[in-house]
Formats: sequence, C-alpha cells, structure tokens
Amino acid sequence: MVLEFGEKLTDTSIEAIIEEKKPAIVVTTSKRARKVMEQLNLVYEGEIEISKVEFCKIETQQECLAGSLCIPKLLDILGSRYKMLFFINRMHIVIVNDDDFSERLIRRIQRRRTNQGDTKEKFLYNYILEFMNRDLEILVEYERKIMKIEEEVLLGRTDHFQETIMPLRRKILMLRGYYDELMDMGKELEENENLFFAKKQIIYFGTITDRADRLMGKTVHLLEYLQQVQDAYQSQIDAKQNSNMQFLTIISTIFFPLTLITSWYGMNFKNMPELESGYPGVICLSIIVLILCILLFKRKKIF
Repeated sequence: MVLEFGEKLTDTSIEAIIEEKKPAIVVTTSKRARKVMEQLNLVYEGEIEISKVEFCKIETQQECLAGSLCIPKLLDILGSRYKMLFFINRMHIVIVNDDDFSERLIRRIQRRRTNQGDTKEKFLYNYILEFMNRDLEILVEYERKIMKIEEEVLLGRTDHFQETIMPLRRKILMLRGYYDELMDMGKELEENENLFFAKKQIIYFGTITDRADRLMGKTVHLLEYLQQVQDAYQSQIDAKQNSNMQFLTIISTIFFPLTLITSWYGMNFKNMPELESGYPGVICLSIIVLILCILLFKRKKIF
C-alpha cells in the first residue's frame, strides 16, 4: 500500500511517488522492505526482522528514525501481539508489517477522519491514536470486573478468588508497561532530534504522550484497586482462621482440666482417694468443671 500525504489519503503507486518526488506513506512486508527503502532513498543501518520486535520504541539514526510497535490484542492481552516496524525520514514513512493490521488501521482513519494525514506529524498522530482508541473502554471494563470481585469478597464468596484475580492483574501489568513504552515514544518524537518534523506540528506528539500517560495512570489506579480487594480478601481469610483458632482454643481449654482429672485417676495409686468406688465421683467432677468453663466463657463473652 502506498499513499500520498494530502487532505485525503488515496492509494497511488510507488513509481509515481519516486518520479514526482512526493512525500508518501508506504506499507510493505519485511521481505520487500529493504528494496522499497532503497527505492525511496531511506537509509537504515540495522536488521529488519519483525519476529524480534518485543517493545514499542524509537531509535534515532543519522538518516532516519527507526521505530517498532508491539501492540497487545485487546481481546487477548496475554496472547500474541501485533508487531511492526516503521522508518521515517524527511520525505517518507515506511511501515513494515507482515499481516494486514496497518492496512486496517489506515482504512479506519480514511473512514472516520476528515483531516486524515496531510503531514507526517498528522498521520503519525492519527495512526497511533487509532490503535489506542478502545483502550480506555477496555480499562473501564476491567474496573467493572474488579468491582464485581469486590462485591463477591464482601459477601464471603471467595472460592475462586485467586483464579479470577491473578490473570486480571497480569493483563493490567502488561498494559501498564505498554503505555509506559508509548509515553516514552511520544517524548522521543517530541524531541525531534533529526529535525524531520515541523516545529509547529510537534504538538501532536505531545497529545500522544498525554493520552498514554492518562492510560498508564488508569492502570496504576486499577492495580491499587486490585490490591485493596486482595487485602479485603486476606482479611476475610484471616477472620475465618481466627474464628477456627478461637473454636479450637475453647475446645482445648474445656478438655484440658478433664484430661488432667482422668489422667490423675488413671494412675491407680494404692492410697488414692475414691479408689474403690470413685467412678461416679469423677463423672460428677468432670460435669461440674465443664459447666464452670462454659459459664466462664459466657461471662467473658467469648461465645
């Protein structure tokens, strides 16, 4: 796909772009990328391997800006990601993508926006914001899930708490790192080290940085909320354990004097009191001790 910068992005041919020396956006595959970049006189000193893309970042070289995008799939955050490379010089933007993700983004920009990409800065702004478009909606959905988990915890329904909360926590942690990378990328574009961008239009990149910052702030809030819910869950568990320990302590306290009495009379010394006919007396003594323990616990409001 080759598109000219203009009021509306329109498909054109790479040969026409080269002949007329017009600035353009070129979307190509990793196999054809090197040849396309040579045609456009876009020099990049490095490998072009999409499989090695793991982060969103920008590298400034003498002849171009080289960047990579590693975008989570919103319906499967923990799964595979959309990966692509992009290269920018004074005239052109080359996007290297082995699937149709970039084409779909550009088509969405063409459908939704009237001022689609008349400059490099405007196109990059639209392009990056397009794949960040639904992120806030996803984060709000995660917030609702956490609220539902909190309600379940308060109602004492904690059977599947860990199985529910741990994948959610991993997703939010991944998104936090992703937004941090996008924020750094926006700052790198704002610095405009190679002066490839017009000073008046760098403001677009500030908007990208601000959007990524707000999204990262939302993920931090969700992680703190998750921690609060986890603390509430732990409090429920601790309360149950304390209740169980209290019950066991009461049982032990009741049976300790009874054990002492039965142990004493179980020794069968020759001169022990009530040795010949002490069985009924031991039973009565045990009942009296049991009643006294229960009255004492009730007075202390232990149960």
